[in-house]
Amino acid sequence: MKLASTLSLGLIASASLLGFAASAPVAPATAAKPVEPQAAKVRIGVSIPAADHGWTAGVVWWAKECAKLHPNIEWTIETASTPEEQITDIETMAPKIDGLVVLATESAPITPVAKEVHERGVLIVNVDRGFLEPVADIFIEGDNKAFGRKSAEFMVEKLGGKGKAKGNIIILEGIPCTVNTDRVNAALEVFKAEAGIKIVGQQAANWNRQKALEVTETLLAKAPNVTAIWASDDDMALGAEQALAEKGIEGVWILGGAGMKDIIKRVMDKDPMYPADITYPPSMIATGMEMAAAVLRDGSKAAKLQYMPRHLMIDVDLVTPENAKQFYFPKSVY
Repeated sequence: MKLASTLSLGLIASASLLGFAASAPVAPATAAKPVEPQAAKVRIGVSIPAADHGWTAGVVWWAKECAKLHPNIEWTIETASTPEEQITDIETMAPKIDGLVVLATESAPITPVAKEVHERGVLIVNVDRGFLEPVADIFIEGDNKAFGRKSAEFMVEKLGGKGKAKGNIIILEGIPCTVNTDRVNAALEVFKAEAGIKIVGQQAANWNRQKALEVTETLLAKAPNVTAIWASDDDMALGAEQALAEKGIEGVWILGGAGMKDIIKRVMDKDPMYPADITYPPSMIATGMEMAAAVLRDGSKAAKLQYMPRHLMIDVDLVTPENAKQFYFPKSVY
């Protein structure tokens, strides 16, 4: 019995020396998991105008809301009051970003800096106010020609109908850019086809309420017998309304645009001052941000760009008392 025990211990020791496993249970070694390299964080800059009027305030709000939906993306959102300030913002962001979503303060001065950044390999998504050269990888805009045409056609109809329309119209223009050019030219094409319609004043008010007040006052002093005002923007429409009130002029109606909730409500309530409006959603900045995120995520930029539209145009709608309810969002910032 003692001999057997001794032999057993000797065999176990021999097995250990030769590298064989002993009969006692041994815990298996845990294989080390390979460390997967973390993908570099996508960095996207957003350069937009400061909230100088209601529509751009809406743009700023939508940009911030969209950024919250993508916490894994490093967003840099900068607002600028002037083209010079926006150029500085873009130049500062350029070395630190993979993509740039830009709504220009003005088209002409921002085009060269956007072109330079694009040549560095940065994805460019241009929103609303187009560049003067084909710089952007993706361009998103509202249909501004339709904006001008639909609004002018409504005014012609209200002034008597095609071929019979009569009235004196003031035209308020926005900031010099492709948006303003497309809107104004399309509207003028409709108005000029009507012999009974006279443009008695036309001047830029930069989509700004105070500027529109001042410009409308000046134009009314030169041509007080106005039938209607084509304001092309709801902030300018409110400025024009104030000018009419201060001069005690009644019976003039206004057509603005962009879908400000206060104006939509007045259309819905059949306010004679605002018989209609035209939509132009500030949420298009979020559309641009979503597309930039989709292209740059997962590092497949070149492949994904093959399937992206180079030009995306968002339709605009004529808002009347009959359909205004579907365009009224009381909780919106704009």
